Amino acid sequence: MSTPSRLNAYTIWFLGSLFYAYQYILRVLPNIASQEIVEKFTLDASTFGQFSGFYYIGYASMHIPMGILLDRIGPKIIMPLSMACAALGLLPLIYADTWIYPTLGRILIGMGSSGAILGIFKIIRLGFPEEKFTRMLSVAVTIGLLGAIYGGQPMNYMMGVFGWKHVIEIMALLGVILAIVTYFLTPTQAFEKIKISSIIKDMKTIFYNPWVVAVTLLSGAMVGPLEGFADVWGTEYLKIAYGYGDDWASTVPSFLFLGMCFGSPFVSYIADKTKAYFSTVMTCAVVMLVSFMLILFAQVSYTNMVILLSISGVSCAYQIIMIYKASTFVPDHVTGLTTACANMVIMVFGYVFHSSIGNLMTAFWDGSTENGIAIYSAGTYQQALLVIPAGLFLGFIGLMIVGRLEKRRMVATAPSS
Repeated sequence: MSTPSRLNAYTIWFLGSLFYAYQYILRVLPNIASQEIVEKFTLDASTFGQFSGFYYIGYASMHIPMGILLDRIGPKIIMPLSMACAALGLLPLIYADTWIYPTLGRILIGMGSSGAILGIFKIIRLGFPEEKFTRMLSVAVTIGLLGAIYGGQPMNYMMGVFGWKHVIEIMALLGVILAIVTYFLTPTQAFEKIKISSIIKDMKTIFYNPWVVAVTLLSGAMVGPLEGFADVWGTEYLKIAYGYGDDWASTVPSFLFLGMCFGSPFVSYIADKTKAYFSTVMTCAVVMLVSFMLILFAQVSYTNMVILLSISGVSCAYQIIMIYKASTFVPDHVTGLTTACANMVIMVFGYVFHSSIGNLMTAFWDGSTENGIAIYSAGTYQQALLVIPAGLFLGFIGLMIVGRLEKRRMVATAPSS
C-alpha cells in the first residue's frame, strides 16, 4: 500500500471504524426486529436462535481467509467488498419468502463483518506508527461499541415510524455507500505473496497447542452475556419478564456494550499491573455469573438492572486478556495469527449460545400460540437463559484448573538457582 498522507490515513481509519460500528448494528438487529422476523416467516424460538447464530458461523469461517486476503490483496479491494457483502446480506429478510434465503443472508452478513476488525488492524499497521497501534485500535473499538450502544433505540424508533422493511433497505443502502466511499479513498497496496505451506504449518502450531485450545474454548464458554443476551435474547426477555416497553427493552441491553467500552482499558490495566491474568478473568466470570442469576431470578429494579448489566459489560472485556494470554503460549512469529484464531473460536460460541437458547425455549415451551405464533412465558426464558450462567460457571472452573497447571509448568521450567 502506498504510504497515505496523515489526513488520508485518519480518513481511512475512520471509515473502517464506521464499518465496525455498522456491522455491530447488523449483529444486534435480530434483537430489535425479532417480532417482525418471527411473524413474517412464522418461526419458533429454535429456528430464530439458529438464524441469529448463523452470523457467527459466517464471521468465524472467514476470519483466517479474510486475514490472508487483506495481506495478499489489501484493504482497498477487500474492505469495500466486505462492506457490500454485509449490506447485501440484509436484503433477503425483506425480499425473500423462503426461509433459507434470510439464513444465507445472515451468514453473508457475518462473512462481511469479519473484515471490520481485521481491516482496522491492517489499516492501522499500514497508516500509523507502531507506537500508535494500541491507541488507534482502542478508539476504533470504542466507536464500534457505540454503534451497538446507540443503534438499538434509534433503530427501534425508525422501525416504528417508517416500518422495519424500509429501515433495512436504508441500512443496506448505507452499507453500499460506505463501501463506495472507502474504495475511492483507500490507496492501492502492493501485491504480497503468501506461502500456503507456511500457513498450514503455523495453523498446526496453534491448534496442536493444548494451552491455546483450552484458553480459547473456556473464553468461548463465557461469551453468553454479550453474544447471547445483548445480541438477541435480551430485549424480548425484558419485555416478557419485566414488562419493559419496546424502547426501554431495546435500550437496556446496550449497557453491556457501554460497560465493555470502559472495561476494555480498565480490566486490561488491572491484569497487566498484577500479572494475574487468570485470576482477573475468573473474577470477571464470578461478577457476570452473580449478575445474571440476579437478573434471571430476583426481579431487580430498573436501576439495579442497569448497574448489573453495566458491570457485566465491564467484565466482558475479559476477552482481550484471554486473547492476549493465548498468544503467550506460541512462538513470536505466529502471535498475530493466534489472536485471529482465538477470536474466531470465541465467536463460534455465539452460534452455540443462540442455538442452545432457542432449542431450550422450544423444549420448555408450554404450547401457547397467538395468531399461529408461539408465545413464550417468562419462566421459559429463564430456563433457557440459564445456559449463560452455566457457561460462566464452566469457564470459572476450567480457568481455575488451567491456572494451577500453568503455575506448575512455570515452576517446573524455571531455572534452578
